Amino acid sequence: MNMSQLIAPSRGFTGLSALLNHPAPLVLYLRHRYWALTVLLLVAAVLPPAVGSEYWLSAILVPFLILSLAGLGLNLLTGYTGQTSVGSAGFMAVGAFSTYALLIRVPVLPLPVSIVLGGLIAAVIGLVFGVPSGRIKGFYLMVTSLAAQFFLEWVFSKFTWFYNNGSSGTIAAPSLDVAGVNLNTPVGKYALVLAFVVALTWVATNLVRSQTGRNWMAIRDMDTAAAVVGIPVFRYKLLAFAVSSFYLGIAGALWAFAYLGSASAQSFGITRSFQILFIIIIGGMGSIAGNFVGAAFISLLPLLLDTLGQSVFAGHVDAGLLQNIQKVIFGVLIIWFLIKEPDGLVRIFQSAKERFALWPLRL
Repeated sequence: MNMSQLIAPSRGFTGLSALLNHPAPLVLYLRHRYWALTVLLLVAAVLPPAVGSEYWLSAILVPFLILSLAGLGLNLLTGYTGQTSVGSAGFMAVGAFSTYALLIRVPVLPLPVSIVLGGLIAAVIGLVFGVPSGRIKGFYLMVTSLAAQFFLEWVFSKFTWFYNNGSSGTIAAPSLDVAGVNLNTPVGKYALVLAFVVALTWVATNLVRSQTGRNWMAIRDMDTAAAVVGIPVFRYKLLAFAVSSFYLGIAGALWAFAYLGSASAQSFGITRSFQILFIIIIGGMGSIAGNFVGAAFISLLPLLLDTLGQSVFAGHVDAGLLQNIQKVIFGVLIIWFLIKEPDGLVRIFQSAKERFALWPLRL
């Protein structure tokens, strides 16, 4: 196609339409995005281990990545499929305790295999608790997931088999080794978590773009209409619960072994479930990037407020009062963001990007 064909008067808007529909701009966009993601991945893999301190790796980056993964798991269920859940931490506990049981009782299994199998066990449990979604929805389904949260928390507190009959009621991370490589260092734990997050994010990105993802979004928008057009609604709801629980189970195993070092049933309480729910609400439901943005907001903003509070009010305001003030500021910011843009921070960033793309015609 040459330029004369594009601007030929006799064709009217045909030339312009051909230009807009030409595959070259799409190819260039995808290629640009591919290289941008490749550079970002290389920076994440090289820069933090090279210049990051032990505190940054262990206390900031590792929990940020794990919470992003947990948010991704819940987002697949709530943001893409429209199934409300506040039992995320319960499924994280299933993954953590199942992985621990496999590492203790089947020591020949490599660490990554044990973590994946722990995620699969969490997927089976999620499948069981997803059965009520065939008949109930909305608030009632949320109550069902809340019951699952309390039930799972009770099970792991009551039965000592899950923590190897120990008297403390906690599970301790065994030696983290993969193919003879010691991962017990901060850099090793960061590399382990990053590898799982990158792999599962890639899988989720392709999953939501597939027919399965399109069926999930059709169910989210109107499950009755989805059933009319032939989508097996109940089957795909169960699949969403299973995939979501698989992601949450792996996040729970990483949270227990790569971040906490030891964990109990209380480590996966209802507060953790609400934290993950806030991540997808603040970041943006139905968005892969929103999980990372929301996790950054939840993880880093309290640290920023604490640093500012210590530098400005240190010695002048009681520490307990200062902590309560930080919680109030954090809550007010969440409310402001939800009022300003209910679709989350990702939508705010997208709107700003669109405005700057049209600058100086519009800003």
